[in-house]
Amino acid sequence: MNFKHYLLRRLVLAVVVMFGLSIVIFAISRIMPGDVATMALGSTATEEAKESYRVANHLYDSYPQQYLYWIGGVLQGDFGTSTSTNRPVSTDVAEFLPATLELVVMAAVILIILSIILGVLAAKYRDTVVDGIIRVLSYIGVAMPSFVIATLLLLLFGHLWQVIPVLGRLSYGVTAPPDVTGFYTIDALLAGQFSTFWDAFLHLLVPAFALALGGLCQEARIVRNSMTENGSKDYLSAMRGYGVPEGKILRKYQLKPSLIPAVSCMGMDIASLMGNAFLVETIFNWPGISRYGLSCMLGKDLNAISAVLLVFGAIFVVVNIVVDLIVACLDPRIRLGGAKS
Repeated sequence: MNFKHYLLRRLVLAVVVMFGLSIVIFAISRIMPGDVATMALGSTATEEAKESYRVANHLYDSYPQQYLYWIGGVLQGDFGTSTSTNRPVSTDVAEFLPATLELVVMAAVILIILSIILGVLAAKYRDTVVDGIIRVLSYIGVAMPSFVIATLLLLLFGHLWQVIPVLGRLSYGVTAPPDVTGFYTIDALLAGQFSTFWDAFLHLLVPAFALALGGLCQEARIVRNSMTENGSKDYLSAMRGYGVPEGKILRKYQLKPSLIPAVSCMGMDIASLMGNAFLVETIFNWPGISRYGLSCMLGKDLNAISAVLLVFGAIFVVVNIVVDLIVACLDPRIRLGGAKS
């Protein structure tokens, strides 16, 4: 199986997964106890308003027909109207999603870079003080929930040591850059507003680190253990015998195969950052889609909840495809299935 066939198979599986997820989300929204119209509009809504809602959302049709109407609208970007904001859900998603994506991307960059660096250092200086310190810190990071880490960082940088901003996306008085991508850092660079870029970047650091720390510590342990295991392989001993520089052996021949298990776990951790972000967004007053989804759940806003779940599912599927492709590049045996192409 060549790379193109492997990619095509992954894309087909992704479509199947998203189709199954849409059915599950629709089924849950319809089989929940209580009247859908009452949950959507609230118990104080008039019967006329509830009846209009039922007719507009085809609630008198059969479930298969309701699903076809619903999925047809979703494919066109129509998720209905949010009862929490009284706006189209697609408008809310377009407004809040970029903020969370920017936070998650920054957290993913921190997770990937620091986990590899710490894992390599721990493996290179195995059974030394450096290794011991990294291992202890990694155990603490894995054991502490993200909301505890976020609260401690908020107290540290927001109260005790105010050297970096911690609340919101921009400082008070700083105007948001022209909306191009929704990422304040990128939009500020595109507009040439370097002071705004720096302010937005500083606002990202603390919440992104709080979001990434748990996965970072876990991946550092995986990289360290994998490199330690691969460091005793015979082919590395042979290279050392031939006089290949230790730095080259470490970077090219020991690190690459050691990253395969770490990359697989990184993909799961990075994909789960979207779901874990709601606590961090709430603590740091970050106007993202995770916090929006939480408020919609508390308000029983079914249209918005369905949209948020579909968006999270799509991002999870995309991240896993990217991870599978990276792993397949690192180890061709995975995409070849152990057979010759």
